[in-house]
Amino acid sequence: MTDLIQTVDWSRAQFALTAMYHWLFVPLTIGLALIVAIMETIYVRTSDPRWKGITKFWMTLFGINFACGVATGIILEFEFGTNWSNYSWFVGDIFGAPLAIEGLLAFFMEATFVAVMFFGWNKVSRRFHLASTWLTALGVCLSALWILVANAWMQNPVGMRFDPAKMRNVMDNFMEVAFNAVAVNKFFHAVFSGWCLAGVFVVGVSAWLMIKGRNNDAARRSMTVGAWVGLAGIVMTLCTGHGSAQQVSRVQPMKLAAMEGLYEGSRGQDLVAAGILDPAKKPGDGRQAMLFSIDIPKGLSLLIDGTTDRFVPGIDDLIAGRTIEADGDTVYSTSYADRIASGKLAIAALRDYERARKDADPKAMAEAEATLKANFENFGYGYLPSPEDAVPPVGLTFYSFHIMVALGGYLLAFFALVIFACHCRGGRMASKTWFAVVAIASIPLVWICSQAGWVTAEVGRQPWTIQNLLPVNAAISDIPASSVQLTFWIFAALFTLMLAAEACIMLRYISHASKGDITR
Repeated sequence: MTDLIQTVDWSRAQFALTAMYHWLFVPLTIGLALIVAIMETIYVRTSDPRWKGITKFWMTLFGINFACGVATGIILEFEFGTNWSNYSWFVGDIFGAPLAIEGLLAFFMEATFVAVMFFGWNKVSRRFHLASTWLTALGVCLSALWILVANAWMQNPVGMRFDPAKMRNVMDNFMEVAFNAVAVNKFFHAVFSGWCLAGVFVVGVSAWLMIKGRNNDAARRSMTVGAWVGLAGIVMTLCTGHGSAQQVSRVQPMKLAAMEGLYEGSRGQDLVAAGILDPAKKPGDGRQAMLFSIDIPKGLSLLIDGTTDRFVPGIDDLIAGRTIEADGDTVYSTSYADRIASGKLAIAALRDYERARKDADPKAMAEAEATLKANFENFGYGYLPSPEDAVPPVGLTFYSFHIMVALGGYLLAFFALVIFACHCRGGRMASKTWFAVVAIASIPLVWICSQAGWVTAEVGRQPWTIQNLLPVNAAISDIPASSVQLTFWIFAALFTLMLAAEACIMLRYISHASKGDITR
């Protein structure tokens, strides 16, 4: 049992490590692809050779980052088979479809047109080259789309049925999987956040080039494009973030409760703007959840429902199956203890079905299948030792969410400042040293914001690999914990070296470019 727990923990840690390193590269790739395409469009429309040089400069940085993203992404997909084979068997017929489409359509599309984008200068016409750049940007977005479709299905499993004869889930409605409401919102949220991150990156690098004094015109042009793309990105990220919160309240209420550190909900629930959790707080212990908080009255109810009297359940409410009706009456539905009991019935019925199938007993098979079908929605709960095991890490989820929100507000103000600096008094403010310090310091902040959002989404849905259907302790491969530990440290070393190499290559390229004229 101890080795099993260690295997689960180390497998989760290894997947988190790979995903977080991968997510360092993905949003920059998405955003830079758009910015490069916009810059080349300006070059084609104006025939100004300076824009061609500017496009090539940012295109090179895009290429460096793109290569690192591909490397980490391939490893991430392999881990489903190596570390999470039970998961792959249980839902491979569904989960594999969007990943296959991503590989066959989006990745090959990117690989084809990225070659023309980098090596087609002066070999193909301007318009064909421009089309290749835009198609590369489209391919990057399509790649993100299908990966996020797969991820969103894990958060909100739809379009499938369980086949007891095959002992796994099978897809019965591809359109439901592809147009899952969670997937649509998650896709746009990820893409817009990539615009925001790349916008900060371009502004920060441009500000550094300006204080070096040799590429002021090119840097100012780049900064203007980056600022407008970033501003559009952060505004739309905030809008889709609101949509994400509403989706979470419907399909993952426990995640929402953890995001707010909410244990006992109420009608007209306040929203925590900032606060400090009591680290000793446990579900059902009667302690106050917050040591300190600044609340927005009725803000959470308004956020998720558009009304100020909506009941928002907390962790204790969800465990007990408690809700408050519109007339104020407290009622109880299915508690987590009942869900666990129902899940155990489903698991037992599946075993009975398999036994009856081997014995060629159709009556027993039909009875077992009926029991399984009646209880399947709680199948995953049967693997949980207690109701409290359905609660995600509240502290990590709460602080990640609030760091993301706080930095999102900062980035909105930052882009407003950059737009003002670029267009006020001929852009002289953008060449000030203090402005460069702020712009460069914002680069790590936007990555922290991006990582915090990813942590909120993935940690907040624990203990589930598939919401309500398969917890992590039932999804792992039958491998020793020592093997996972070894590969964890190997990947940690390799990814760190890759990140350091990318940073060094980028910094050397930017430094070398600052000593000459990047428009040539």
